[in-house]
Amino acid sequence: MMDGFFSNILLFLLLRWPVFIYNLLRFPRLKPMPTPENPTVSILIPARNEAENLKRTLPSVLRQGASEVLVLDDLSEDETAQVAQEIGQGYPGFRLLRGKPPPQGWVGKNWACWQLAQEARGEILVFTDADVFWEEGALGGLISALEGKDLVSALTRQEGDTAGMLVFLMNGLFSFLPHPALEALRFANGQVLAFRRGAYWSIGGHQAVKNEVLEDIAIARRVKNYGLYLGLDLFRVRMYRNYLETIQGLGKNFLDIHMKNPAILLSAAFYHLFLYTIPWLFGRWDLGLLGILERAVVQIALKDRLLPAFFTPLAPILFLPIYIRALLPGKTWKGRPV
Repeated sequence: MMDGFFSNILLFLLLRWPVFIYNLLRFPRLKPMPTPENPTVSILIPARNEAENLKRTLPSVLRQGASEVLVLDDLSEDETAQVAQEIGQGYPGFRLLRGKPPPQGWVGKNWACWQLAQEARGEILVFTDADVFWEEGALGGLISALEGKDLVSALTRQEGDTAGMLVFLMNGLFSFLPHPALEALRFANGQVLAFRRGAYWSIGGHQAVKNEVLEDIAIARRVKNYGLYLGLDLFRVRMYRNYLETIQGLGKNFLDIHMKNPAILLSAAFYHLFLYTIPWLFGRWDLGLLGILERAVVQIALKDRLLPAFFTPLAPILFLPIYIRALLPGKTWKGRPV
């Protein structure tokens, strides 16, 4: 019986390699490009308690050459507004907006984005999170990718990651589903979303998904022409500062990621334990090393840090509190109920 069990593990591990090879060859990547002269682009940043992040990231956004950069202070309890104003002062097109309390039925971030969109003047609307650092040429790369599309989203490089958990989650997509399947599912990353203005308003914008925790995927499913790109060379993000914050941050939307279905959520937990952890517990080092090898090759292919690959057997265990948190009621984030 155990031989059959481990044969299944081997099969599932081997099935990830064709997906990886396909994505290595076919997954489109954003390339740094100069920003066109006089672009009518609005970069829109919702910011709640983001003073420390904005010190690092806002200057990189302002250097992109957009026609305007709008930061919305979403009723922050820190110095977000002061920091944004000090950094943005003197940049043409910079505006600091004061957010209003979200109406009943709205998720906080969606309401913040909706307020930003109503103030934006650009023909291209780019929503980005306050913790995203933009490399030189990022805006030009986005604009180029948006040609012929209604919406473009980019996967970002994860930094400051506790034991490689976010790398395990995000980079793991590269060997889990081929790019056409990810686009068909409308997998999107709300850290970087670039819309044609007309397309955004024609689908109702964030108002149409006002109560969705995964607003990025929900809104991507409403557009016709959508593109998902690797943006690892253009965007870097540090999402969470420590393990506890990682549990709270991922736990708030992990059930939604798994189609709001507890059975799918628990199946995902077992799947990763099955592939990457259980072989080590039963002395099957050959399978354990194969799992590490897969993740190491993905890291190398993505020009990412190699160290997180060696945490692969530990990552599914570290994710268990996140799965538990996802199943519990009463989730909050940054002082607001989710």
